[in-house]
Amino acid sequence: MASFAYRGRDRAGEIVQGNMEGATAAAVADLLSGSGVTPMEIKPAAAAAVKPAGGAGFKIDWFKQKVEHMDVLLFSRQIHTLLRAGVPIMRALTGLQESSANPAMREVLQDVRESLDSGREMSLSLARHPDVFSPFYLSMVRVGEMTGRLEEVFIRLFDHLAFERFMSDQVKSALRYPSFVVAAMGIAIVIVNIFVIPAFAKVFKGFGAELPLMTRLLIGFSDFMLNWWPLLLIGSVAAVFGFKAWLKTTKGRYNWDRFKLKIPISGKIVRKATLARFAASFALASRSGVPIIQALTNVAETVDNAYIADKVEKMRNGVERGESILRTSIAAGVFTPVVLQMIAVGEESGALDDMMKEVSDMYQSEVEYELKTLAQQIEPILIISLGIMVLILALGIFLPLWDLGKVTMKK
Repeated sequence: MASFAYRGRDRAGEIVQGNMEGATAAAVADLLSGSGVTPMEIKPAAAAAVKPAGGAGFKIDWFKQKVEHMDVLLFSRQIHTLLRAGVPIMRALTGLQESSANPAMREVLQDVRESLDSGREMSLSLARHPDVFSPFYLSMVRVGEMTGRLEEVFIRLFDHLAFERFMSDQVKSALRYPSFVVAAMGIAIVIVNIFVIPAFAKVFKGFGAELPLMTRLLIGFSDFMLNWWPLLLIGSVAAVFGFKAWLKTTKGRYNWDRFKLKIPISGKIVRKATLARFAASFALASRSGVPIIQALTNVAETVDNAYIADKVEKMRNGVERGESILRTSIAAGVFTPVVLQMIAVGEESGALDDMMKEVSDMYQSEVEYELKTLAQQIEPILIISLGIMVLILALGIFLPLWDLGKVTMKK
């Protein structure tokens, strides 16, 4: 059997991880689910990743198609429609498998059908694919099975996933123009320093006079790039890979997610988007009958911010000790006064899920507006930066030419 490294949550909501042997990742997921652990990530252990030297068993999966977010989104919507129409779940899965355009999704649905056919529950069958279905998704399906409202849970999951996709698309759309401008500025700087400034430097050296400070700085920077470009290139690549490796660490991801909230302009958008995601997930879990402690555990997995997720985990610990949600929310220190006020009203009136839904809708509208105006907010900064760069180049290149013109006129 192969060895797999796993990471999941036990019944108390605590993170557990380790190694387990199994024929496949799905088999390991079954063993973990049977022991009360909800799998979050299952991957081959380091020793299991080594392939035979002779090439037997060697398989290139570089171009293997994966299950995308849209596949899970469509699955949630379609399975809701079929179950609501009274179609048996096995027939519904068969139809979805045959109609799916993604081969990877068809394989997942085939495995889910076989798992259901062997007597497992829907949530356990989906848990065999932790890389496709998130812990929050699995928890909601499990609640739907217990309450007999599985089709209702699937439509709520669809709305939740649609909101996630909308947020992602809006961010990408808003950052497309600024990213293009920044990339163009970077390319321009490289071209000027490699081709333009060295040509002017040869002319300036023939003046036999002391060059202005700005010109000396430009020539020095250009010479530095020309002489050390291999190390600069290696250093840039190493910095990118090092940053990605740092983000994969628990401490690195925590510090980066905390720093993102403090970045000018984008920080407030990230915070509002995270709070909208928190409120929407909490409202969904609460309306589906999930206990508060379990709901907070699930919500911590969906906020997509390690710093705020840690604060939500501490909220859960406070609720376990008997504290109110409002008190733990205030102690977390990441919620705005509006959110705290809505939590206080919801907790007092017993309609916390409705208040969280209103918070989600409110922040979703604000995030939509912020994202639509993001390009307009960044545009002045880009224009000023571009103007400063042009000014530096103009002063560094043309000041010596002006001095040369004055000397010629005097002669």
